[in-house]
Amino acid sequence: MPTNKSLFLVFLILLQACTASMEEAEKEQQATGRLPEAIGLDGTLYYAPEEAPDVSRSKDSLLSVARADWEADTSQVAHLIWYGRRMAYLGRYQEAIEIFSEGIERFPQSPELYRHRGHRYITVRQFGKAIRDFEQAAVLAEGLPVTIEPDGIPNKLNIPLSNLQFNIYYHWALAHYLKGEFEKATLQFETCQLYANNPDLIVAVIDWLYMTYRRLGRQQDADNLLNLVDEDMVIIENDAYFKRLLFYKGKLQASDLLNLDPDMGVSDKLLSMVTQGYGVGNYYLYEGDTTRARAIFEDMMETGYWAAFGFIAAEAELNREP
Repeated sequence: MPTNKSLFLVFLILLQACTASMEEAEKEQQATGRLPEAIGLDGTLYYAPEEAPDVSRSKDSLLSVARADWEADTSQVAHLIWYGRRMAYLGRYQEAIEIFSEGIERFPQSPELYRHRGHRYITVRQFGKAIRDFEQAAVLAEGLPVTIEPDGIPNKLNIPLSNLQFNIYYHWALAHYLKGEFEKATLQFETCQLYANNPDLIVAVIDWLYMTYRRLGRQQDADNLLNLVDEDMVIIENDAYFKRLLFYKGKLQASDLLNLDPDMGVSDKLLSMVTQGYGVGNYYLYEGDTTRARAIFEDMMETGYWAAFGFIAAEAELNREP
């Protein structure tokens, strides 16, 4: 299992090209024992978030159960997957990656392990490694029946909605998108559509594919996607993506996405802020209003909600070569 020493060696390697960040990380580690979990695309060091005590205790408890299950029976790949997932939910992404890597050594034919490690490689901004993991996951999942993935953080109805194949292609496409490889992202998002078997998955993949088409100048293809979106769709958990699509259809205004309900919980508000904010900012970007787009992306950076896909995407836009 991961140790502080092994994780710090990982960061020494990651930071060797960024001396200032390495010095900052070393000082932080010496002062507090904390290690950065990710390095932003501009060299910013990101650390595991500090959460409310009750939330932290709950997550720690679930991690302890997952660890105990794995240690009690190391023949079950599902136990190891949950151990890694619970570690990641605490914001300890480097340790989660090490757990999944250990799992791949033990269970090299498990597409799930590559899928989950690839997801966390996206979180820590190692997009190339993520892409390689999703490529392997797709090979291993070829011919398998569509498999529902249980939720680590259940939705309001406690109904798991996503499946292994959808998650492989969705995150694979996202990694290409974040690298600015929009043609490659298109191929994977289009494949992902084949596994979008409920409204929540449909709006998630259509939203990202719409943005990808727009970035490629494929206006008609993007408009055709919006015809698949109905205002009466029943959405359980991907409400932010649904709102972005309604905005693109002209059914909502930018203010409807940017002005959030003040009664929302802090975590939900931050997630909505970066998810809906990226959709609005990106819309302005491909409409040619780069000043307004950049202002929204910069506001998103102030949230500090650095592990969310919307935040990573906005960060990528701010650091992409013009």
